[in-house]
Amino acid sequence: MGLDNVAVQWPATGRFYDPVAPAEFVDFAGIAEKPSTEAPTAALAGHIARTGTVRATAYTELIDLLLGLEGVLYATDAAAEDEDPVIDPDTCAWIAGGLEKFVTGHAGLGATVTFDTVAEVLRTALSEGRLAEQQLKWLEGRLDALRDDDGGAPQWSFPLSELAVLASFYRRCADRGFAVYAEF
Repeated sequence: MGLDNVAVQWPATGRFYDPVAPAEFVDFAGIAEKPSTEAPTAALAGHIARTGTVRATAYTELIDLLLGLEGVLYATDAAAEDEDPVIDPDTCAWIAGGLEKFVTGHAGLGATVTFDTVAEVLRTALSEGRLAEQQLKWLEGRLDALRDDDGGAPQWSFPLSELAVLASFYRRCADRGFAVYAEF
């Protein structure tokens, strides 16, 4: 079992959220069908096109690090407030925006996203902001917390294009007023 982020109609009708028809994401199939698309990117785009869903388990640590919170894709804040693990359209826009900025910031580092390249992008972004020293210390603490007992980094390896597709999923939800239900 893992975590799925399922596009749903916002707000809920009664006690339940109605899933969004996969037809809302059918254009993602075009990405999946291009011969030049990397296999993981094609798999994600194809799954979104068929189901209106992202299998989010693989992205949780990365998204939490990029956005500076815990449990973003699990919708833990929403679960505490509403008793439903739902990411509302405004939060979808925030997730998409963070991913889009990351993809842009990573472009000069190549097509493969790793723990080290994520750290480099984040260090660069934070060093240019207010309270840079304090934020960089916070970042180093977050990076250290993700390392194993021997100091080894997580073995992330994502095509940058895969993260761009992920951003597009959340952007689509935000733009069309959909929410995302965190299904375990």
